[in-house]
Amino acid sequence: MPVATRRAPEAVRGPVDGPGPAPTGRRFPNPRLTGLGGGLFCVAAMLLLGALDALLFGSSLIAYGVLFLPVCVLTALWVRPGDLLTAPVALPIAFGAGLFPVADGTAGFLGSLMGVFTGLATQAGWLYGGTLIAGVTVLVRRVRWVRSRRRRP
Repeated sequence: MPVATRRAPEAVRGPVDGPGPAPTGRRFPNPRLTGLGGGLFCVAAMLLLGALDALLFGSSLIAYGVLFLPVCVLTALWVRPGDLLTAPVALPIAFGAGLFPVADGTAGFLGSLMGVFTGLATQAGWLYGGTLIAGVTVLVRRVRWVRSRRRRP
């Protein structure tokens, strides 16, 4: 015997939402990445930007450092609130990984590795600056998130 299903009255279900008005203005993407996803994003972005830097700018470490800063900001903004503290940890790893295409290594793998270490030593200011920007962004987001959670009943 089939079981009859009852539908809740309109007051309990709430009104059916139709398509709302078209959004006005420009909307920016607002992805929410997990901690692992944020790490993978910044490593992939820095590898891509390192390869582009090697092709377009002749392996300029200054250009690589400048390109690192927006990746830091985007990673700090796109990580979901529960995983905020992982963003500043993944950024130095991404900086080092992206140095492989940029590093001046002409003697095989060990030469590339020496170029990466040299790049890390000489471009530490960009690395610390980007990590600091991401850390401050993450802390501000975390404080705002905790305050909003406390205000909810």
